[in-house]
Amino acid sequence: MLIGAALLAAEVWLGYPGLRAWVPFAVLLPATVGVLLWAGRIRVAVTDTELQVDDARLPLPVIADVVALDAAGKREALGVGAHPMAFVVQRPWIGGAVQVVLDDPTDPTPFWVVSSRHPLELAAALRTAVDAAAPARPEGR
Repeated sequence: MLIGAALLAAEVWLGYPGLRAWVPFAVLLPATVGVLLWAGRIRVAVTDTELQVDDARLPLPVIADVVALDAAGKREALGVGAHPMAFVVQRPWIGGAVQVVLDDPTDPTPFWVVSSRHPLELAAALRTAVDAAAPARPEGR
């Protein structure tokens, strides 16, 4: 898409002399970069009842563990430690990720891996929400 915008701007540049030749570069290229950045965003939110990753929803009670991953951990989780049934929302230009381990006997998905620019904060928010959503355990058990 960016190459197409650059080629279109170059065609206009070849056809018009002077200052008008540079206007497409000043308008098309930044607009294209903005559209690509906007289209590449994925909304990740933690509510009182679920983890929302774009259109996917994960109820908090099925979360067994949450692990913040750095770039090396993400590479391992998606490479050597990968599972074919894992749910993955991976953006290669983002180094960190969060691995959410599931404990749901009705779901064959072992874990979710979600790219995040702030994996520590997302993992902390998930742990807090899971702890708050867990039913109170009686003492002595």
